[in-house]
Amino acid sequence: MRPTTQRPRAGTCRLRWLLFACVLACASAQAALPHERVPLDTGWRFHRGEAPGPDPQLDYDVRPEAGDHADGQDADARPTEARRAEAGERRVLKPWILPSGNALIADPARRHVRPDGDPGSDHPFVQAGFDDRGWQAVTLPHDWAIAGPFIEDGPHGGMGRLPSWGVGWYRRALEVDAADLGRRHYLDVDGAMSYATVWLNGRLVGGWPYGYSSWRLDLTPYLVAGRNQLAIRLDNPPASARWYPGGGLYRNVWLTRTAPVHVGHWGTFVTTPEVSAERAVVALDVAVDNVGDVPADIEVRTALHALDADGRPEAAVVARIAPAWLRIAPGASATARGRVAIAHPRLWGPPPTQAPHRYVAVTTLHRDGATIDRVETAFGIRALRFAPDGLYVNGERIVIRGVNNHHDLGALGAAFDRRAAQRQLEILREMGANAIRTAHNPPDPQLLELADRMGLLVVDEIFDAWERKKTPLDFHLVFPDWHEPDLRAMLRRDRNHPSIVMWGVGNEVGEQYTGEAGAAIARRLRDIVAEEDPTRPAAASMNWAKPDSPFAAVFEVIHLNYQGEGIRQSPEFEGTDRIRTPPQYPAFRAAFPGRPIFSSETASALSSRGVYLFPVSPAISGPVREGRGGDAARRQVSAYELHAADFGASADHVFAQLDRHPYVGGEFVWTGFDYLGEPTPYYASRSSYSGIVDLAGFPKDRYWLYRSRWRPDLPTVHVLPHWTWPGREGQVTPVHVFTSGDEAELFVDGISQGRKRKGAFEYRLRWDDVVYRPGELRVQAYRAGRPWAETRVRTAGPAAALDATPDRTRIAADGRDLAFIAVQVRDAAGEPVPEAADRIRFRVEGAAELVATDNGDPTDMTPFPSAERRAFSGKALAIVRALPGGGGDIVVHAEADGLRPARVVVRAEAPTEGAAP
Repeated sequence: MRPTTQRPRAGTCRLRWLLFACVLACASAQAALPHERVPLDTGWRFHRGEAPGPDPQLDYDVRPEAGDHADGQDADARPTEARRAEAGERRVLKPWILPSGNALIADPARRHVRPDGDPGSDHPFVQAGFDDRGWQAVTLPHDWAIAGPFIEDGPHGGMGRLPSWGVGWYRRALEVDAADLGRRHYLDVDGAMSYATVWLNGRLVGGWPYGYSSWRLDLTPYLVAGRNQLAIRLDNPPASARWYPGGGLYRNVWLTRTAPVHVGHWGTFVTTPEVSAERAVVALDVAVDNVGDVPADIEVRTALHALDADGRPEAAVVARIAPAWLRIAPGASATARGRVAIAHPRLWGPPPTQAPHRYVAVTTLHRDGATIDRVETAFGIRALRFAPDGLYVNGERIVIRGVNNHHDLGALGAAFDRRAAQRQLEILREMGANAIRTAHNPPDPQLLELADRMGLLVVDEIFDAWERKKTPLDFHLVFPDWHEPDLRAMLRRDRNHPSIVMWGVGNEVGEQYTGEAGAAIARRLRDIVAEEDPTRPAAASMNWAKPDSPFAAVFEVIHLNYQGEGIRQSPEFEGTDRIRTPPQYPAFRAAFPGRPIFSSETASALSSRGVYLFPVSPAISGPVREGRGGDAARRQVSAYELHAADFGASADHVFAQLDRHPYVGGEFVWTGFDYLGEPTPYYASRSSYSGIVDLAGFPKDRYWLYRSRWRPDLPTVHVLPHWTWPGREGQVTPVHVFTSGDEAELFVDGISQGRKRKGAFEYRLRWDDVVYRPGELRVQAYRAGRPWAETRVRTAGPAAALDATPDRTRIAADGRDLAFIAVQVRDAAGEPVPEAADRIRFRVEGAAELVATDNGDPTDMTPFPSAERRAFSGKALAIVRALPGGGGDIVVHAEADGLRPARVVVRAEAPTEGAAP
């Protein structure tokens, strides 16, 4: 275990025993012990499946009744005596798990009473004496399914064709000094997929069903001095998600030690009710819990510091909030509220026009002159205002240029890695994205911290389903019991992040169809948001509800999925840019003239990087069909970027509708990156086709279309397709150009094909009659009549060499930091070979390991940990991790038969300590 706060060394043991004696005699001395947050990332043993033999089965018990309707919409998640009898020895855990959410249920009458007993206490895996040395040693975060193998047959495309479902067990020892038994010990879990149940020393502590929530359990009543045995069981159902959920303890797990009187879990809330360039008011609520046996008189002090660019507090105190005194009865909580003014504040806002400055509130609790707790709360000073034309940050209208992203990190799966997430955000920011919607669940908290640092706006979303199911075993089974604890957990955990501008409480939920009944649930969720955070609005993304529906009227902000631009769903419109459902922006504007409107999902355009199919559609948008953007035999979609899912549209079509309705506050594209699962239109594949960037992190052609729009002042010109087409000589091969200029001229082997200018609501330039012959394409783009940007594409020869490029040449030797090595197949002259599919072998020398490889091909079923990977459209990727404490040069080799190999050197260095969150 690596404590984040320095613990006493062995030489102080006698003093600690003396202190423990004082603890037993005096509550005030008991409170004087320090606060620690220890990462529980190492020392785990993992086993997939239940114990062999006749041991009783353990179930949360959410299976629908046998007599439920076929559509499952009236499924009752409550256990019944009949079901229990049919299950024989199956033991139901639900009554023991429900109390874990009590602290997040506002009405005491609705809280749950734990029954007597400890189900599962006789299970062999929870016993301290069980020999788990034959189990797999793992380090957290851990995704048990990402290594595969892929399941190529059957209906598993929606969940990524990886074996994420089933039961898994984790075991770890916790050593507790006798001197620490007077403190509170909490297990803090950032995410566990799913239906987690926790035992300590053979006793059932509690658990949590929803795999995306962060949660806390109190271990204190179950601890003993010395060795303690922690066991965690996860039960990930099949058919529980529409995308790849991952499996296991896939986010960080912590042991938090506090005094009996301490700042409550997620107990600080910072707001900035007054903000200007000259002056800002910072308000802070601090909730303090007394879980001790005697009343406590507590002084709450808070000092504010600015954070530097690396997230470290600056030494100078910017301001101090006046101390507050609380008298807290045993078993009670109290809240200290204070505020302070700051002159000439450094404001948090999105680049490039603003900067993401941050502060930290350092809160300390004092009792009888001793410091008993210390909590740091990072925050930003910024003013949000929602108007009929969108979002204003610090008085500036910020048009949302956002993307939706699922939680997986490609070849790394659901196991969160900070560097991998940072790389994704950097790629999206370079394109011009300024916002992220977390589709469709709370993210890892580190993602939000990255967004804070980078100045990205966030819509933090929680549910994909309410009471009406989307898959047979999704969240609808536990929504009645758990929606309040889950929602309050997300809000309290995340509300201090300045990046978050809106809360998403539902995505395309079935309650859109149920009239007033669905609206009543929506109001309940909206009201919970208002109780926890009155500073930001809540919204639910609607793909069906129309302006006259009760559902649409609930929320102060309108979020539309696809229907804002118009939804194509009718066969008679295939191959055209006509739409069946006209754009709904005007209708919502007329019904709610004072409410901001955002397109929470746009496009759902589909493509495979580097794959160009002919003929090319003359329309700007159309659904993927065989021979019209799609190739079912290869399971690939044309990269001309003109085709979409049946309910979606191309980027060009979306841009035009947004420009025709300028009051819309912006868009979130579906999606920024390809993701595991939901591989529309070819469900035999492993991953999606909707990303602007492929699963490996290689931009598709669409990337430059968005960059040309979202970064109009950056000289951009991009030409497609590639120009290596043996066998197409003499055939029409259309050439399209994406540019931030307003016109461009195309040259084929130096011969002009004409100079073209963008017309109204046009976002690409097209030369659809170009006849292919080997040679060179050159494009000169112009802005206001002057040269703006230029690019060239040449015909490549046979593959001759590999070229490898790392994303960074220095990484931390901390066992977590990663280097992403991109490999390009090139010809003898150094030109990229666009359709190369050579099999590349990777080797690593030095104190590092090859974690995974990928190529961005949705059809590639090679397991991600494989050291060999076929190039796709000429590219492949290797992901390398430095071993903890290793240091030195890491040499990565890429080799392929008949090609000149490549090598890169990455330096692993000791990690930098002390960066603040």
